[in-house]
Amino acid sequence: MPVPHAEWVFHSGAVFDGRRLVRGASAVAVSGGRVSAVGSDSELRALAGPATQTVDLAGRLISPGFTDAHVHAAYAGVERLGCDLAELSGAQSCLDRIAEYAALTPAPGNDAGWVTGGGWYKGDFPGGYPDRALLDAVVPDRPVYLINRDHHSAWVNSRALELAGIDASTPDPADGRIERGSGGHPSGILHEGAMDLMTRLLPPVTAELLEAGILHAQEHLFSVGVTGWQEAILGSYGGYPDASAAYRSLSRSGKLKARAAGALWVPRDTTVDSVPDLVESFRNRRAENVAAGFSTRSAKIMVDGVPENLTAAMLDPYLKPCACAGPESAGERGLLYLPPEVLQAAAVALDAAGFDLHLHVIGDRAVRTGLDAIAAARAANPGFAGREHPDRQHAGRHQMDKRHHMDRRHHMAHLQIIHPGDVARFAALEVTVNAQALWACNDDQMRDLTVPLLGAERAAWQYPFADLEAAGASLAMGSDWPVSSPDPWQAIHVAVNRAHPDHPGAPALQPEQALTLQSALAAYTGGSAWLNRSAGGSLVSGAPADLAVHSANPFGLPAPGLSAVRVDLAMVAGEPVFVRDGAAGGTPARLQRTSA
Repeated sequence: MPVPHAEWVFHSGAVFDGRRLVRGASAVAVSGGRVSAVGSDSELRALAGPATQTVDLAGRLISPGFTDAHVHAAYAGVERLGCDLAELSGAQSCLDRIAEYAALTPAPGNDAGWVTGGGWYKGDFPGGYPDRALLDAVVPDRPVYLINRDHHSAWVNSRALELAGIDASTPDPADGRIERGSGGHPSGILHEGAMDLMTRLLPPVTAELLEAGILHAQEHLFSVGVTGWQEAILGSYGGYPDASAAYRSLSRSGKLKARAAGALWVPRDTTVDSVPDLVESFRNRRAENVAAGFSTRSAKIMVDGVPENLTAAMLDPYLKPCACAGPESAGERGLLYLPPEVLQAAAVALDAAGFDLHLHVIGDRAVRTGLDAIAAARAANPGFAGREHPDRQHAGRHQMDKRHHMDRRHHMAHLQIIHPGDVARFAALEVTVNAQALWACNDDQMRDLTVPLLGAERAAWQYPFADLEAAGASLAMGSDWPVSSPDPWQAIHVAVNRAHPDHPGAPALQPEQALTLQSALAAYTGGSAWLNRSAGGSLVSGAPADLAVHSANPFGLPAPGLSAVRVDLAMVAGEPVFVRDGAAGGTPARLQRTSA
């Protein structure tokens, strides 16, 4: 009986299956949107026929496509369509771009008189936070609102403050802070919940703009080999509306080709009394989204902020006052956005309803508080999977909750500062490490802003990836784009080297916490896909053909060369979604017909 020919055969390379290099494998065949075979060139030669597309890997690596376990694709896409500062370096280049953008003819994303966008970097400004006077000098008459790269602060000019009525008498909200200068007058920086004082005035981010932003982000993510992701906030945040409707629309239309999922946002004003209504709304939203082909089985809770503005929650006080907050910040231990009893109530109820908890944690107090909440959920719901819910009126919905709950994939993102006593708890509680590895390096922000606030002892507790892995924790990876680059190879480079390629002279950050290349690549492919409950993430026979062809075999490169690896071809369900022009060795990705 003749062997059916494959639609694609990739040969003469190295194969990573989502966990490790496959010994003896050099070829992958794809048919019907799935991997049909993995083996040697000689074993797969019989699958190539007259209509087969062949790709000569010429020693390059083929792997599953990357899955980004924590990304803000909607925000990133919209900001790239607006006043985009994300890829700039230096204060003057930011100001020049802002002035150029303000001079453009108003268009979607640049209307209603406002200049909006984001991506400025704290390390480009003394003390981390620029003054409104800098904006006033380049845009004196129009209001300006620019979110910084980590999305925990916004930079505004005097006109924006005037329109919002923010002055020296305006109190700080409970979940944020207004930076102030002399006389208590606002300096132009709004931290965390203080951003909401401005967002009611901003031009609306329309459904059309959100869809355009997601598609723009999808194109860029494909170009770096990301074929699936988790949208880390679906809800009203920082001036953005819930992007769920845009994702549903794109999913129904077939324009959303990536394997995208999302995390429903738990607002920071949640109380113990409001938790039942929150969970009921999440159930309804989950059902509506999944009916459109868009999975939202994660619930995102921001436990704390970031250390540079003193909002990361610390077990012990910061070492010195924040330069921008004034001497009154002495003794500050940061913010827990939800009181521990509220976080615990929400964790228990969401866990019981079958949601995967996705916790933003940066400071060591936030990590411990988050672990305590997950421990409470594990203790409160150990037998839920085997119980029928007594509410027969909603039996179908709660049966779905029960099935979900049999496999809970709770995870913590960022994990900058972990007290050594908490490292072993991740494996014990089955909490996956959702790492943003690109941050684990000594860059300008780390040196000038972060370490002076933490001190040497706590600085040594940062991003302990190797210790977490050695203790048995599962690893996944994400970028937090637009906070940082979505290119997985940049993050993998830092995970392995503990140094950033743009800072070659800086010492490695806790080099003993480096991961192996195999561990880092597995985390960004199979680990993140598993966390995301994605069908992708594996390069084995029968798996969806979501794959990436890389510009080299990184396992044959010296570690400092990892950041130079690029993606030559990306595929989702057997369909090429990106082919790099001029890929090394000839035509894009060396696509060519073969003879029988």
